[in-house]
Amino acid sequence: MDILIKNARILDGAGNPGYIGNIGIEQGKLRLTDLPETADLVIDARGKCLAPGFIDAHSHGDANLGGADSGALCKINQGVTTQVVGQCGQSSAPTSPAQQLAPIISVDAMDPRLLELTKAGLSWAEYMDFARQAKKVTHFKFLAGFNSIRVAVMGFADRAPTEAELEQMKDLLRQAMEGGAVGMSSGLAYVPATYSTTRELIELCKVMAPYGGIYTTHMRNESFDLLASVEEAIEIGRQSGVPVHISHFKVMGRSNWGKHRAAVAAIEKARAEGLDITCDQYPYNCSMTTYMPCMPPWHFSSGVPALLEKLKDPAFRAEVKAQMLDPTTDYENIFLNAGGWDGVTLTLSPNVPQAEGMTIADYAKSIGKDPFDTYFDIAIANQGLGSAVYHSIGDEDIEDIIRLPYVMVGSDGLVSNRYDKCHPRGWGTMVRAICHFVKDRQLMPLEQLIHRMTGLSALRYKLANKGFICEGYDADLVLFDYETLTDRATYADPTALAEGIELVFVDGQIVYQDGKLTGLTPGRVL
Repeated sequence: MDILIKNARILDGAGNPGYIGNIGIEQGKLRLTDLPETADLVIDARGKCLAPGFIDAHSHGDANLGGADSGALCKINQGVTTQVVGQCGQSSAPTSPAQQLAPIISVDAMDPRLLELTKAGLSWAEYMDFARQAKKVTHFKFLAGFNSIRVAVMGFADRAPTEAELEQMKDLLRQAMEGGAVGMSSGLAYVPATYSTTRELIELCKVMAPYGGIYTTHMRNESFDLLASVEEAIEIGRQSGVPVHISHFKVMGRSNWGKHRAAVAAIEKARAEGLDITCDQYPYNCSMTTYMPCMPPWHFSSGVPALLEKLKDPAFRAEVKAQMLDPTTDYENIFLNAGGWDGVTLTLSPNVPQAEGMTIADYAKSIGKDPFDTYFDIAIANQGLGSAVYHSIGDEDIEDIIRLPYVMVGSDGLVSNRYDKCHPRGWGTMVRAICHFVKDRQLMPLEQLIHRMTGLSALRYKLANKGFICEGYDADLVLFDYETLTDRATYADPTALAEGIELVFVDGQIVYQDGKLTGLTPGRVL
């Protein structure tokens, strides 16, 4: 026996009541029966909880697959052992040399080696070769990004695909499914997917049906048009015959809070009809993305560089400003949803770093400029790269959604450097979920929430031998002290390490101990 963990409160990942017991680890697998009294390493876990390694059901950790660095630490410190990546339509493959992914993926967080490969053109098979060879602390399960597929075939064209282009997209998706992708994600609020039709999404999803693929979606609208967006996702599942998963289910904008109730009714009606629909959620009342989508999507149809050049013209700036200020402008206005520039905090601004950590309103005031001009100037200076936090989600809505039995926990977190001014969800989601939903708000028993963070996600994404403490399953485990467990990551200090996570095991190896990575890299592509 390699490791024996004794006297732990065991949370099995299925939602069953916890129990005090012993767990063995042998050759990377769990043993629950016929345990010896001794082992190479004996751990007395008296007073501690032992759960399956947490599964981040919505991660952007594929931007940096490297091993013992902050890209791993941000996940491991909160107990994550498996990440489902390629979310929101943004996967690093496929790419073509003629059509660059840079404007839609988080190149600021990307492994430089991978970025060079995507620029040169990267097939799904080549991408998987890279991923398998990279040293990894956690496991990864990949989705193919619809946005990336569309860019590879059509660039940023603001139109429906021709039949030939649709067939090309189908071929690329088929290659991904045959290469191990679990499904396809879409980011319909982002260019160029915002230009897509429901029909093309249905046709692409039909390609996945024979492979048992899943369609995950960052919907077109998470604010005033939430219900229509949910209904589109349901219709895509209905007509294509594939399961549907709604990413980071939420309601944006104070005037829209409560609209999730009609959306939930539509989901539950579809589920009652036999459709397979689930969701994930992060436990924070702020969202995060780049700052470019504050502007209407039709301005991006010629690409980001062309838009930035036009923003040098005061007349064009005035036009964009008027559209952003008009609540009837037909796009998901994340600027207004956040209550204006007072609700938009810059988290990454590579060439204007002095603005990081400040709202655009505050930074504009500090330099004596109009906030719109400040925003446009920042976009130009950074060549469109960077990110922001948007203060726009209601706490009551969050609590209603997490109570739904088909909702799992996902961070929507990008990997980040140790002291980035990022969203705290990248470093604290799993621990915050336990602390907020169970310890503070007492919305559900601990065992039930652990199921949302382990077993439910494993079943949804077909993660064999993961998510449960069962005989012969992979020894991915997290040992934590429930009493001291605290999420330290905040908007002011977003990379603070969680407190109370004592040990994290991946394939039976201790990868996190005493608040540090151990340097082991047992992670695999699943």
